[in-house]
Amino acid sequence: MADDPKIDRAHHRKQQAEDGKKAMLDYVANAAAVRSNTEKLRAQRLAREAAMPPPPPKKSSKSKATKSAKAKKVKGKPLSQWLHDQEKDGHRD
Repeated sequence: MADDPKIDRAHHRKQQAEDGKKAMLDYVANAAAVRSNTEKLRAQRLAREAAMPPPPPKKSSKSKATKSAKAKKVKGKPLSQWLHDQEKDGHRD
């Protein structure tokens, strides 16, 4: 009887279904543990941040001047001028 392929397949499917249920239960349990840990850590972080005084405001009078200087870009030559110079110098024969 154990040599009957139909019985073996049915037993194999039943075993796979049981393994799948066990794996799903493990997955759900692990996901719940991760969520619980995340909630605990978030609560600790929020409590720690609430206990800390706010950082002092930054003074950045110099940074505005340097930012505006950096924002100005030096324009290069137009492509047509660059190509003309290349031809003139003999690079594009």
